[in-house]
Amino acid sequence: MYISIYRRRSDAVFFAFLCFLLFCCLRLLFIQFFRFNYLSEIARKQHSLFVELEPHRGVIYDARLKPQAINLPVDSLFAAPNEMSQADKQSAVLRLPAILNLSRSYLQSRLLRKKSFIWLSRKITPQQSAAVKKLNIKGLGFLKESKRSYPNGYLASQVIGFAGLDNTGLEGLEVYFDKYLKGQAGWAVYLRDARQKKLDIWEKMVLPKDGFDLILTIDEVVQYIAERELDKAYKLYHAKGANIVVLDPRTGAVLALASRPSFDLNDHGTASKDAVRNRAICDLFEPGSVFKIVTASAAIEEKKVNEADRFFCENGSYRVASHTLHDHTSHGWLTFKEVIGQSSNIGTTKVAQILGAEIISKYIKLFGFGVKSGIDLPGEISGMAKEPRFWSKISIAAIPIGHEVGVTALQLANAVAVIANGGMLMKPYVVREIRDKFGEPIKQFSPTAIRKVISPETAKRVKNILAGVIEEGTGKLAKIEGIAAAGKTGTAQKLEPNGAYSHNKFVASFIGFAPLENPMVAIAVTLDEPRPYYFGGVVAAPVFKNVASDTIKYLRAAGGARGELLALNEN
Repeated sequence: MYISIYRRRSDAVFFAFLCFLLFCCLRLLFIQFFRFNYLSEIARKQHSLFVELEPHRGVIYDARLKPQAINLPVDSLFAAPNEMSQADKQSAVLRLPAILNLSRSYLQSRLLRKKSFIWLSRKITPQQSAAVKKLNIKGLGFLKESKRSYPNGYLASQVIGFAGLDNTGLEGLEVYFDKYLKGQAGWAVYLRDARQKKLDIWEKMVLPKDGFDLILTIDEVVQYIAERELDKAYKLYHAKGANIVVLDPRTGAVLALASRPSFDLNDHGTASKDAVRNRAICDLFEPGSVFKIVTASAAIEEKKVNEADRFFCENGSYRVASHTLHDHTSHGWLTFKEVIGQSSNIGTTKVAQILGAEIISKYIKLFGFGVKSGIDLPGEISGMAKEPRFWSKISIAAIPIGHEVGVTALQLANAVAVIANGGMLMKPYVVREIRDKFGEPIKQFSPTAIRKVISPETAKRVKNILAGVIEEGTGKLAKIEGIAAAGKTGTAQKLEPNGAYSHNKFVASFIGFAPLENPMVAIAVTLDEPRPYYFGGVVAAPVFKNVASDTIKYLRAAGGARGELLALNEN
């Protein structure tokens, strides 16, 4: 009896073990054949780390290959929350905020995520990186990334623009040429040890493709000269804003372009929208008397007026329809050359009345007003130029002297360059070439003639009239010692919100070129609401004088630098 019971118990135990063994075998077979991929993926994730490899953003160089935007290697901090204990997370939340300038709530929300990789702070300073490493908190790690840096800070800030944290362009050339500068990201799968530490052994890798480099037409020295002189006038006359454009009149290459207020490219996060805005291409204003170069050119090109023709300027008061036109100084009889030289509104209006609305409108368009210039910068506006059918009875007295028309500083610089280069409207451009990392050109930009505006003979005659503006007229403060120059002053009343012209808000401007023969630079300077002086011949003309003088001296001292620069801009 006892033996029988013992055998039954032994058989039961044996049967139980046999069933368990069969269950384990079936389970192993199930895992092997049905759960293999799932579990292999978990194992792979535990021993592998997927990392995106950031490409190096292209460098931006000036015309003489001086870097204006570069990349610096920096640390980016990440965490592996799945590998961190509660104590490690708590230590990170308590100790990291003071180092990284982050809130505790932000760090806590990041570390609560059930992930094996998560960014905590990207592109931190070397000091922050060293401080975090000293904490020796398990689950924190660093990856090398590149951070955009701008060696010259404020210089050409609105032109160059800036890139964001992910190295994507946000403003200026950085955004306009982003597809060339950014490159293509790569990736790598690194192996990790049993403690989940990254080993310097990669399983798979696709290398990133670095971005291309930009070579600009802008010259760092000319840019500095232009910004230095603009900044002086901007501060001296307490202006609301200011800008300057320096062109090579023969090619349309931009040698310098600046606006005020400005900002530091390395601290663009604190910059206001007003400082970031490129006023030279996106601010619309009535130009005032600088616009008289259009009327003067049209009159001579159409053979309606000669320089010696005399006009009675009504002693400073002239009625046109319902409007009474005034000159800033009363004049009697003036020759046409003196009308432009003394900037007589009445004399210019009488010339415009001879020409008629259709001819005036035709030359406004020929000089490039009312349309975008096509410059390779973001944010350019077209300006405003009314068709003759929309002119009022007083438009013939307003438009030829620079009212009822909206322009940009770039359009003014491009227009005066027409007279400087012999009558051709050129397309302005900032980027000369796009190169790869080996210096091989990917894309090149050369001077582009848009159209012929006036004949060389007309351009020469207008050039002499504008030389008289500086020698004997309203632009005497633009006279450069030892260098003949030509230019035109402008002082325009701004519109008030109610549509009336202001009596205390003005835009002062000066456009010109130098030297008179074979001009090297064409320049437009504007100051918005300067105080207490507001005449263009007083506040803007000296800026032209100093910029033109120092730029020409610099180019000449460089030993044929102008020819070299033009060759660079053309190739």
